[in-house]
Amino acid sequence: MPEPTNTASPGGSSPGRAPARAVGRRGLLRAGTAIAGVGAGAAAGAALSAYAGHEGDTARDRPAFLLVHGANSNAYAFAPLIAALTLAGHRALAVDLPGHGAQGNFPLSYQAPQDLAAFATAPSPVLSGTTLEDNARHVAGVVRRMARQGPVVLVGHSMGGATITRVGNHVPDAIARLVYLSAFCCVRMRTILDCFLVPEGRATLLPTIPSVGSPERTGVLRNNWRSADADFVAKAKAVFAADYDDAAFRNALNTFEPDESASLIRDDARGHPETWGRIPRSYIRFTRDRSLPLALQNRMIKEADTATPHNRFDVHSLPAPHLGPLDPAPLAAVLAKLA
Repeated sequence: MPEPTNTASPGGSSPGRAPARAVGRRGLLRAGTAIAGVGAGAAAGAALSAYAGHEGDTARDRPAFLLVHGANSNAYAFAPLIAALTLAGHRALAVDLPGHGAQGNFPLSYQAPQDLAAFATAPSPVLSGTTLEDNARHVAGVVRRMARQGPVVLVGHSMGGATITRVGNHVPDAIARLVYLSAFCCVRMRTILDCFLVPEGRATLLPTIPSVGSPERTGVLRNNWRSADADFVAKAKAVFAADYDDAAFRNALNTFEPDESASLIRDDARGHPETWGRIPRSYIRFTRDRSLPLALQNRMIKEADTATPHNRFDVHSLPAPHLGPLDPAPLAAVLAKLA
């Protein structure tokens, strides 16, 4: 059976909704990373917060947030959210997944002046071959260490949702709550890629972002976020942050990393009802998300609740695009209530 092609429906669309598209496996792979998720809230700052205790509190009394980024991102992107949580008296830590942050791959050909031909074939020694299980084990190790000091609220954004689900399979007793920020939560659908092949996922705008090189050759999904092409930047903004002004989006774009492991979207991302399924969980929907359409978010919530009817999602909504609200205060306020 031939794959569906990437074709946009003609005409306009309602605010906050992506036009319907048919998306095939090959189109999504070639979309580069975009399966994405650059951290919720985009700006500069530190990734670790100090504990700002209230009178009579101890560090063990209040849960600590552990934030897990999505594709092409890093702990740095959570800085505004961590600042907002810290000022509200919460402990928060953002973790770099393997091959990201200090381990990120930035080939010389990615720098200005760019050598696009060399960039398309440059190796990615850390990320190539990195699996979802590698990510989960890395985060589970951090969870175990944090849990010695008190309850842990594990938060995943976008593709980070697949990571925290797998962590829930590994260490359910070390996690006080799972929180999904417009994130993948697979229970019936096996992989991230499968999520985009159901009707609710085909409205994603991710395949409109051009990719670079061949995942089969490099082992990674690669995008040139430093492109000076106005059309590329406009497409990326529509996918990730249509609500941001241009200056704010350029700021966010400069935190993106070019590579993401091609393995992650094909790896088994399902939560197991007997482990992951017994952890209290919340879903914060970003209702203007054009990367993970709202209908797909709703489907994942419904399938998870069906799998564990006695432990259903606590659902919240924010009128935000995929990167989350530009002002982190509303998101921090929701998270604070969950603690």
